[in-house]
Amino acid sequence: IPFFTQGSHQASCSIKQLDVFNRAREIKVDPDKPLEGVRLAALQARKTLLVPTPRLRTGLFNKIVPPSGATKEILRICATSQGIKEYSVPVGLDGKARVDLVVVGSVAVSEKGWRIGKGEGYADMEYAMMVSMGAVEADTPVITIVHDCQVVDIAEELLGDHDLTVDYILTPTRTIKTNCKRPKPQGIIWLKTNYEMLEKIPILKSLRYREKQAGKDVTLQDECSDLANANTPAALNEKATAENTRPQAAVGSAQIGQHYVESDSLSPGLEGSGLITTVYVGNIPPSVRVSELKCALREFRATPLRLNWQGAQHRAFLDYKDKATAESAVSSLKGLSLRGSTLRVELAKNLRNKGQVEINNQK
Repeated sequence: IPFFTQGSHQASCSIKQLDVFNRAREIKVDPDKPLEGVRLAALQARKTLLVPTPRLRTGLFNKIVPPSGATKEILRICATSQGIKEYSVPVGLDGKARVDLVVVGSVAVSEKGWRIGKGEGYADMEYAMMVSMGAVEADTPVITIVHDCQVVDIAEELLGDHDLTVDYILTPTRTIKTNCKRPKPQGIIWLKTNYEMLEKIPILKSLRYREKQAGKDVTLQDECSDLANANTPAALNEKATAENTRPQAAVGSAQIGQHYVESDSLSPGLEGSGLITTVYVGNIPPSVRVSELKCALREFRATPLRLNWQGAQHRAFLDYKDKATAESAVSSLKGLSLRGSTLRVELAKNLRNKGQVEINNQK
């Protein structure tokens, strides 16, 4: 997003003249350099400031929390990229954000409110995710801050139904109300999303799981291609052959006090080799059943060799065949939310040993 030194301050300060800014209590502002003045204005006005995490890798938002009695200079630091790192706390899907105003950066924008970003789609995806989690309404205003030379004519055919439009354009010399009638994204368009995006944006997987549980169609672009390929005669014959020749896995389960253990058949050599790596899952709400966790693990492609369920302690342990597989599972499950609670997922350490001792004592 281009940064312009001359006029950037004037453009950012002009947001204070807008009623939509003065009425807003919670504002989402992109972390781009040209929007630094807007972030400062929001902090000075004592508004709740939410900033998207870089490339959405670790979640959706960070909430900027200045220290008590922060001076003007400290607030200026809080508005910078360095301040976002030092003075912020993450806001998960269960954070119940209610955004009153959205401020985005742009590469170019038209007076009709049609916007072009860097081409990676993060601003569009952020807005769609906010719709999905109920953080914005259909009439939540969107503002962009640009230099006058960035206001250009844009052909409407360049826009897709996933592209975010803007309601106000602030430049060093003008405040433009676009009166844009083109609808904003109504949520995540899963058919334009693929597995690669899910891996890059872990929180996207949690939103997809939520929407699937709510009965929505969350078919991905890749899955359409897979389905088309799977329906060819050759693929159908291959599937039938595989079904007929696949060995049946032995599945055993046991109820041990408050502990539930389920395991697929493990190679005796593997189980005793020390290669097995365990993942700890904590902060599991009391209302969650083991079947819900198992369903989520399958959905997130993180099915373990064995699941050790300890619902009374709000935790579970997942055994994987090696460290690389376990680390991949941790990455896949990052940001997973069940019943409104974001789970704690990490490689197990002494917690695993503690859990195993408890199981042995129950036997």
